[in-house]
Amino acid sequence: MRARQFFITTLKEAPADAEIVSHKLMMRAGLIRKLSAGIYNYMPMGLRVIRKVENIIREEMNRAGAVELVMPLVQPAELWQETGRWDKMGPEMLRLKDRHERDFAMQPTSEEVVTDIARQELKSYRALPKNLYQIQTKFRDERRPRFGIMRGREFLMKDAYSFDRDVEAAGKSYENMYAAYRKIFDRLGLTYRAVAADTGAIGGDRSHEFQVIAETGEDAIVYCPQSDYAANIELAEALPLLAERAAPTQALNKVPTPGKSTCADVAALLGTSLANTVKSLVLATDEVDETGAIVKSTVWLLLVRGDHDLNEVKAGKVEGLKDGFRFATEAEIVEHFGCKPGYLGPVGLKKPVKIVADRTVALMSDFITGANEVDFHIAGVNWSRDLPEPDVVADIRNVVEGDASPDGKGTLAIQRGIEVGHVFYLGTKYSKAMNATFLDEDGKPKHFEMGCYGIGVTRILGAAIEQNHDARGIIWPDSIAPFTVAICPIGYDRAEDVKVAADALYAELTAAGIDVILDDRGERPGAMFADWELIGVPHRVVLSDRGLKEGQAEYQGRRDAEATKVAVTELAAFVKARVGS
Repeated sequence: MRARQFFITTLKEAPADAEIVSHKLMMRAGLIRKLSAGIYNYMPMGLRVIRKVENIIREEMNRAGAVELVMPLVQPAELWQETGRWDKMGPEMLRLKDRHERDFAMQPTSEEVVTDIARQELKSYRALPKNLYQIQTKFRDERRPRFGIMRGREFLMKDAYSFDRDVEAAGKSYENMYAAYRKIFDRLGLTYRAVAADTGAIGGDRSHEFQVIAETGEDAIVYCPQSDYAANIELAEALPLLAERAAPTQALNKVPTPGKSTCADVAALLGTSLANTVKSLVLATDEVDETGAIVKSTVWLLLVRGDHDLNEVKAGKVEGLKDGFRFATEAEIVEHFGCKPGYLGPVGLKKPVKIVADRTVALMSDFITGANEVDFHIAGVNWSRDLPEPDVVADIRNVVEGDASPDGKGTLAIQRGIEVGHVFYLGTKYSKAMNATFLDEDGKPKHFEMGCYGIGVTRILGAAIEQNHDARGIIWPDSIAPFTVAICPIGYDRAEDVKVAADALYAELTAAGIDVILDDRGERPGAMFADWELIGVPHRVVLSDRGLKEGQAEYQGRRDAEATKVAVTELAAFVKARVGS
């Protein structure tokens, strides 16, 4: 490709609404242009990266035995109503009506449609296993789209769905996709971790996220440097920090804490460790009748150590909270505790509540809690002596750096990541809801065991940039760079020797199958170099009249601090070797 033929639209400054590095650099490098909130045009430079990502994904999916198809962007409501997700998805799913007033959805995902295909086409166990995938546009009506394509409304996604006859076979399909994903992300040239994850709203009971490591990542990834343990912080198990509960050594003591409503402030006032305090969080669950009216509410008190944070995903797995919870209202709190939030605790309640203690809190002695009275706390609190044993003891906190690894092989560390892929084992969640069956070997109908496997194709671009950039711009891995090599001839439009040498190098590298762009625009050297550094082309060759007279050219890798002089006679071979290394 020649630069004059291509479409290069770099900017000196990023738009004011660009918040994070990837958004700023994608705009400046001319990869995307904003059309509306969360909706972008993918410009030719950006599309080249997308196509390279797609090609890697297709090759590995096909190699793993998956079969490509394309499902409609607009999907009928009836399918979503079968699974109950028409109502459950909420406003993130864009709903629309056709001219006949029939309801449709702009697909945010395609479990329903692919399950409908399976129940119509896969009639016998002999047709299984089967894995169908697509690379297709998705639309999710984010309340506040931000961070460019990282949290946009329209995006490109690879989603795959496996269908198996039993749990054992489904497990093999899951492992097959897990291995394929590792190959994909290895080939993309990104530093990533595959971490155990919560299945979330999509359902199922086995799940791994593929996280690209980046300081700006929204997700916290927990791992053990001494072992292979890795998990999303929502799932990472927090072991109790005490081996057993010590006997009480302090008397119960109500102490004044004027204006000190946080555990940190109370600990500082009383001259004790934050680890001696217990934090109170109040939730509520509602029972509803057939009309949806609330007939009964239950208030829950969750207790975590003062230096720990509640993990809402873990809390949602506690028996009694599994079907959904909310934070209690101030009126409910006052009714049960006799006090507004800030000084709450489990001692001296006005009305009974369900108490859930974190594993560590359940083993604490002589701890400090709120006194259920403004400006007062209680010290020397002990289980059994001062309050009943908790109704439930469970892991409900986030792990912290230095906690023991659940596999017993070291301590935990935490780093930030950007989720770009997710694999789920769904089981029969969707096949049962849609009565999707096949005839098994015994001639009886059986529900498909399903898996679901997604990769955010366009999100990979943002994640790659967040991980690979410097003050000059993007640094693409070779495998997904818009161009692998940029030939930068100084004076191409006025120096015949330079033009001849540049054209010859371009022809030889192109013939070798290298994705090369020749900058024939006649730009000044500084502007030309700045463009390709901003765009992030991994390899640059500079040809100049002076250098040619000395029989030399300059090569510089995008991460290199300085250029390397190379004999013109060896230049093509040198570049081929660097590209292939």
